[in-house]
Amino acid sequence: MTAGGQPAAVAGDLLVKRLGLVDYEPALEAMRVFTAGRGDDTPDQIWLLEHPPVYTLGQAGLAEHLLPAGREAGIPLVQIDRGGQITYHGPGQLVAYLLLDLRRRGLKVRELVFLMEQALIDCLADYGLHAERKPGAPGVYIDGAKIAALGLRVRNGCSYHGLALNVDADLAPFTWINPCGYEGLKTIRLRDFGIADDVAAVGERLLGHLLRLLPPVSVTGAGVAHAAAAD
Repeated sequence: MTAGGQPAAVAGDLLVKRLGLVDYEPALEAMRVFTAGRGDDTPDQIWLLEHPPVYTLGQAGLAEHLLPAGREAGIPLVQIDRGGQITYHGPGQLVAYLLLDLRRRGLKVRELVFLMEQALIDCLADYGLHAERKPGAPGVYIDGAKIAALGLRVRNGCSYHGLALNVDADLAPFTWINPCGYEGLKTIRLRDFGIADDVAAVGERLLGHLLRLLPPVSVTGAGVAHAAAAD
């Protein structure tokens, strides 16, 4: 995986990689390789990055949620192994991948999803925005419009994939799909609320909340392998 970011930095009991703009498929392969090669003592990692324009479709996702305008737009569609339906990634969107050993942190998948949502809610509150969860529809919303999406894969007790927060991304590609499988779902971004911080600045703020909420490494247990149905 090539990236134009900064060297990895230690933050508490994990490594943080600020990778800049990275093509989607090499990033996905790097997550898989890292997760498959983990040992009991491998430090957890969080990757902060952006992707060039790409649609991703979860392992049980329906291709029909890519509308004709999306098929004609020339944006690549990648079938992947997270839960959930279709979403869009592009420049101006903060992506955070959480490569965590859940057993060592005593976390269940639903607890990690809740934690990720809470970190996003707290980050947005820093900007004076009231965000909330929506029952049955993982992610974070402001007045019913989606500003952040989630998607995870857990293999042998270790997570990869993560979350995406719209900072100043082009929202047009979202109108060419049924975002996360919901027809007519409105998507929004921080810039719509007059927030001037760029992706890097928002990433540091969100990272602080993730690190605050993550339990420390201390617990081991049996492994699991499944996708979390999140979007």
